[in-house]
Amino acid sequence: MEGIVAQVKSLAQGVDGATHNSILQSLRELYLSLETRQDTMQRISYAHLEPILVKIGLDLNLFNILAESETPLTIGQLCDRTSAASDLLVGAVKETGEDTFMANNITKHLSDSLAPALLALPEFLAQTKYQDITSPVNTPLQKAFNTDLPGFLWAQTQPDVFRYFNQFMMAQHADMPHWLDSYPIEQRSQGLEPEQTLFVDIGGGIGHQCMALRERLPTVKNKVILQDLDVVVAQAIKHEGVEAMAYDFWQPQPIKGGRFYYMRNIMHDYPEEKAVIILKNVISALGTDSVILIDDMVLPGSGVHFHATQIDITMMSVLASHERTITQWYALIEKAGLKIKQIYTYNTRYDSVLECVPAE
Repeated sequence: MEGIVAQVKSLAQGVDGATHNSILQSLRELYLSLETRQDTMQRISYAHLEPILVKIGLDLNLFNILAESETPLTIGQLCDRTSAASDLLVGAVKETGEDTFMANNITKHLSDSLAPALLALPEFLAQTKYQDITSPVNTPLQKAFNTDLPGFLWAQTQPDVFRYFNQFMMAQHADMPHWLDSYPIEQRSQGLEPEQTLFVDIGGGIGHQCMALRERLPTVKNKVILQDLDVVVAQAIKHEGVEAMAYDFWQPQPIKGGRFYYMRNIMHDYPEEKAVIILKNVISALGTDSVILIDDMVLPGSGVHFHATQIDITMMSVLASHERTITQWYALIEKAGLKIKQIYTYNTRYDSVLECVPAE
C-alpha cells in the first residue's frame, strides 16, 4: 500500500493543472467505488462536521498559529495560545506525534465559509417545493442569518464576514494561472489615446487585478481605475499607479471611452435580469475601441468538474444565481446587446475571460 501511495504522489509531482485535476478525480472515483455501505453512511452523516470544525479553528486562530510556527506545537502550547480546552483543538492539521501538531497544506489555505446558508438549503427547498431560487432576498442565506437583506448587503453589516470575504476573493485564485497569461493584453493595449483610461476594474475589491495589470504593463501610463462600493475601496491596497473610485455598478458607468472594462466574478453573483442591467450600465460608457472583459467560469455543456458544481450550488444558496454554461453565456450576452468576440479559458476550473463588444 505504501508503494502505491508513493507512486501516486510521484505521479502528481510537477504536472500541469489539467493532469492534477484528472488525478484527483480518478482518486475520488476510486475511493467512492471502494466504499462499503457503512463507509458511505459515515461520510454523508458526518460531512457537516468538517466546515463546523474549520469554523472553530478559524475562531481560535488555530490555523494561523500552526502555519506561522516553524516547529510542531504540543497540545499544551496550543491551549496556552488559544485559551481553549484541549478537547476542542481539532481541525485540518497534521499530527506529528502524541498530542503534537503542525500545519499541513490544508491548514495554510483555509478561509471562512458560508456553511450556515448551505446547511439551511435542504429545509429551504422543502418549504419552497423544490423550485428554482430566483430572488436574492429569498434564499437559504436569509433563513440562516435571519435577515431580509440580500447577501452582499448583509455581509456589509458584518465586519468580520466582510473582511473574510475580501480575503477569500484575494486567495481563491492563489497558485492558479492568471487571466493575464492567456488574454493578449499587450496587443490589445496598443493605440491608446493620451488621456484614454486603460483599465476600469468594476467591483474590483481591494485592487489585486489592477496591481497585476500595472506590473504586466509597466510602461503604459494611462489610468488604471479600481471601482467598488465606498466601504470596499476604503480597504483598497494603496498603489501609486491605481486610482480608487467609489462606484455602484447599478448606476451608469462614469468613466467614458476606456479601453478595458473588466468584471471578475461579478456576473455569477446575479440572475440574468440583474446581470443584464449591470452590463447595460457599462455599454453606455463604451467608446469605439472599448471592450468589456468578463472574468468568470464558462462551463461545458456536460461533464462539469465537481469543484465547479460546488460553487454553482453555493451561488444558488446565497445569491439566487449560478455558474453559466457556454450556451447560457451566449444567451446572456446577446440579451444585453453585446456579442462575444472570443473566450480565453485560462485554467482547469473553467475560469475564462469573455471579450465582449456591442452587437452590430
